[in-house]
Amino acid sequence: MDTGKELLFFFSALGVFNGIILGVYFFFFTKKKYLTNYFLGALLFALSIRIGKSVFVYFHPELPKMYLQFGLTACFFIGPFLYYFIKSAVEEVHIMPKSWKLILAFWGILIVVVGILYPYEAYSKLWGGYLIRIIYFQWFVYIAFAGFELRSVLKKILGRKEKTTPAEMWFGMLFLGNFLLFLFYFLAIMGAPGATYISGAVVFSFILYLGISILLYRKKTDDLFLLNGKISNKKIESADARMWSEKLENAMFEKSLYKNPNLTLQDLSQEINISSHQLSQFLNNNLGKNFTSYVNEFRINEACKIITSSDKLTLESVGYDVGFNSKSTFFAAFKKHTGTTPLNYQLQALQS
Repeated sequence: MDTGKELLFFFSALGVFNGIILGVYFFFFTKKKYLTNYFLGALLFALSIRIGKSVFVYFHPELPKMYLQFGLTACFFIGPFLYYFIKSAVEEVHIMPKSWKLILAFWGILIVVVGILYPYEAYSKLWGGYLIRIIYFQWFVYIAFAGFELRSVLKKILGRKEKTTPAEMWFGMLFLGNFLLFLFYFLAIMGAPGATYISGAVVFSFILYLGISILLYRKKTDDLFLLNGKISNKKIESADARMWSEKLENAMFEKSLYKNPNLTLQDLSQEINISSHQLSQFLNNNLGKNFTSYVNEFRINEACKIITSSDKLTLESVGYDVGFNSKSTFFAAFKKHTGTTPLNYQLQALQS
């Protein structure tokens, strides 16, 4: 290796090492434990493994094929971790929902089973052809979902018409960095001129060092993990709380906002003319609920009315009608709020 390649290898490998260290920090050593911290730590682990594979295989192509399979397996989790990292920040989710755990478990079991049944060593054409395309397609889909969740922040950053908060810039930088990383790898797979796997490692190292510099520069970093600002434990004054509660109920009942499966905290806060931070504070401290629980109550109440008034609709269609975007989410939320399943509730309604 000449001096240029040695420097490139050192810079890329050091980025991988620092990514793992930073992942450990976000996972175990941050003062306040937010769900976003854990997903960011997991995202950095997955990225570091994926980048590490690229670095070592690029400079040492004679390494066993097992390293290629290991790197692509980690790649399978980059998209989901990015999406849940952003979604947990946007919706201020503090406890991981069961549906998220099941989806992550599904992806994990799927890629492990495929890896055992079809190891890269024996099925290199399968991995290098179909599987790598499936993995990158899954990564792209999750990037698209994450971008949709972060759409209001990205509009502010790219439009430059509104002032952004440090947290918004932080999340925007992390999303755009992941998108660039995906783009470089995708171009390399497609054989674009000048695009190589090592370029992705260089981009990762650059983004990582930029992120580290931001963390070192700021004396306070906890606010970077709450997209809508720090949530105070103080309750909203009774007069304001009463007014906001009325506005919320009017928006929910008159406009049926809860039926929108893509409804976000920002959408609801704009509807009643307060900041998303104030709305989150009101829901958490005055009502003792998070955004998802609050909206789901309206959805479940409406679902109960539909189930008791008609037996012609399927339970799955009822869930979609009231704003849930999947059958499993509807069933889980229904049982959480009523203590029984939609089917049992329907049977009891028919018997009464």
